[in-house]
Amino acid sequence: MPVVGLGHTGLWVDDLEKMRDFYERVIGLTVTDSDDEQGMVFLSAQPGIEHHEFVLQRGRTAPPGSKLPHQISWRVDSVETLQMYHERFKAEGVPVQQEVTHGNAYGIYFFDPEGNRGEVYLRIDRPVPQPFRKSLNLEQPVDDVHAEAERLLNDGTPAYQPATWTPLPDSAGSSRRRAVLPAYRH
Repeated sequence: MPVVGLGHTGLWVDDLEKMRDFYERVIGLTVTDSDDEQGMVFLSAQPGIEHHEFVLQRGRTAPPGSKLPHQISWRVDSVETLQMYHERFKAEGVPVQQEVTHGNAYGIYFFDPEGNRGEVYLRIDRPVPQPFRKSLNLEQPVDDVHAEAERLLNDGTPAYQPATWTPLPDSAGSSRRRAVLPAYRH
C-alpha cells in the first residue's frame, strides 16, 4: 500500500513556551493536546479533521545555527491570507527570507524563534518545472500580485533566484539573520 500523505511532523525545541506561542498565536495553529511533564505540545491547522499535524517537544540538542529541517510549509487559502501573514510577520518582527512565486505556488519563507525555516504558501493550479523561485511583491492589490507572478514566468531571468542570508550581530552581540535579496525588477 502506498503512502497516502504526510500525517504530521515535529521539532525538538529549546524554549517550548516561546515556540508554542509562535505557532499558536503567530501562525494560527490550534493546540489540541499538551503534556507539561513530557514537554510536548500537539498542534493542528484542522483540529476537527486531524488531531495533530505538528508536534513540539523540549529536548533540542543541536547548537544554534545548525541546519535541521529544510522547511515546514503551511498551505493557505488565498493571496489575501498570504498578505495577512506578510503584515503579521512585519508586526511580530518575524525574520522573512523571501516572498516568492514558484509559478505553481506563491509563498513566504520565514524563520521561527529558534531559526527553523517555515513557509506559508498558496497552491496555484499551473504546471511549472521546479526549481522556480523569484521574489514577489505582496504589498500590492491581489490582481497585481497575480499579474506580476505571470510576468515573472517569462521575464527572461534565471528561474531560480533565492535570497541569500548573512548573519549580522545585533546590539546585544548575538547573530540575527538578514535577507540579502536580489534586485527587485518591475
